[in-house]
Amino acid sequence: MSTRAESLLRRMVEIPSPSGEEAELAAFLAGELQGWGFETHIDEVGNVVARRGRASDPTIMLIGHLDTVPDQLEVRQEGTILHGRGTVDAKGPLAAMICAAATAEVGHVQLVVAGVVEEETFGRGATHLLEGHRPDAAFIGEPNGWSGVGIGYKGRVMVRYEVCRPAVHTASPEEKATEAAIAFWNKVVGYCDRHAAGRPAFDRPIPTLVEMGGTIEQARMTVACRTPPGFDLEDFERFLADAAADGVLKIDDRTPPVRLDTRGAAVRALCSGIRAHDARPTLKLKTGTADLNIVEPHWKVPMAVYGPGDSSLDHTDRERIDLAEYAIAIDVLLHALERLAGELVQAGKEAATGTG
Repeated sequence: MSTRAESLLRRMVEIPSPSGEEAELAAFLAGELQGWGFETHIDEVGNVVARRGRASDPTIMLIGHLDTVPDQLEVRQEGTILHGRGTVDAKGPLAAMICAAATAEVGHVQLVVAGVVEEETFGRGATHLLEGHRPDAAFIGEPNGWSGVGIGYKGRVMVRYEVCRPAVHTASPEEKATEAAIAFWNKVVGYCDRHAAGRPAFDRPIPTLVEMGGTIEQARMTVACRTPPGFDLEDFERFLADAAADGVLKIDDRTPPVRLDTRGAAVRALCSGIRAHDARPTLKLKTGTADLNIVEPHWKVPMAVYGPGDSSLDHTDRERIDLAEYAIAIDVLLHALERLAGELVQAGKEAATGTG
């Protein structure tokens, strides 16, 4: 692997960038990537955007996130293993995208790399991209292992619930606020269980009690529900309103689930790159969410999710990446970009001549 690629990733990991505090990393990349052949700027919400090629040409966009969860880890290297927050989620995938996009020979195709903010919270950076960009194809940077391609991510519904009850003695049989909150949670679990029976993990709604607190007089909780494609959100919201009874219910987030067509050009390009390294591609359905959930429903262009790293290490104090895998992932992306660019150019020629 090139020293330059390894150095870029290490410097990115050494800059702390928890959600909402990505400015230093964005500024570093905006300056650094000019030396890699990109035109760069930082947009209104703090995303760093780097371009190669003419804006009038077909565009492939590569989107990775700058932010990490808050807890920092010591950055150190043991052999080919680089430890540190963000090595996997998701500075490793973003750095791989930068390296591949800087060296790919794509002819008359523009490459745009976007390092976006606040993916770990509510996707403000990716949401902002929708206003000024309309690529012809896109890759989203998330860890799936160098031979894995992400083709599906669950959606998310974030629910906040508050309930009050009159002050009573703890020995009173009357329902307490804490008990009402627990009853609400149990109803949510029951609803999800009924809609999960007999289905594989990706097709089940999965509730999580994110936070809970309060007293016998006032209680509150936050519930996140990961939702699969085909989930009836309107029915779920009607259920929540009934289950809340006299409590106060607020839905903060309605992120839609996404499942990609495996025949799409972006998926096929990555699979070709993986096979070029004598491996069999693994198509992955993930139970979390990603920026794919935000951009795919709006752009509706060929997309796929790719990046080195073991996603089971996301958000843990064991986060680390094998730099050998990182190097292979760069090569896979390079192959995929050049193949996909060739297809976009050919499609443009056919459309212009009416031979497609």
